[in-house]
Amino acid sequence: MGRDLTRGDMPALVLAALATNPAHGYAIARSIEEKSGRAFHMKEGTLYPVLRTLEADGLISGEWEVQQSGPARKVYRITERGLSELASRRRDWDDYAAIMQALLGGKSDAQPA
Repeated sequence: MGRDLTRGDMPALVLAALATNPAHGYAIARSIEEKSGRAFHMKEGTLYPVLRTLEADGLISGEWEVQQSGPARKVYRITERGLSELASRRRDWDDYAAIMQALLGGKSDAQPA
């Protein structure tokens, strides 16, 4: 695909990753990578500032969990406000995708050979 994640994409992807299950940063990054078929690679150095911003905005909450082996890790959960934001971003994405489909055409416009 050859597309890098932009800063604008990342909050929506993080919210989507947390919509079903709480997770720590590394798991969030790997989930996005796997669900994208490895088309997107989220670097931890870029992920953590996004997590801090989402947490400061009240869209996610983080809580330190002590591990039996290894260091404590911060596990993030989406908040009700975060779920509302994710729904809004999904609607925006659907509108954007529909406009791009109309402009660029695609399979629905293809004529049989």
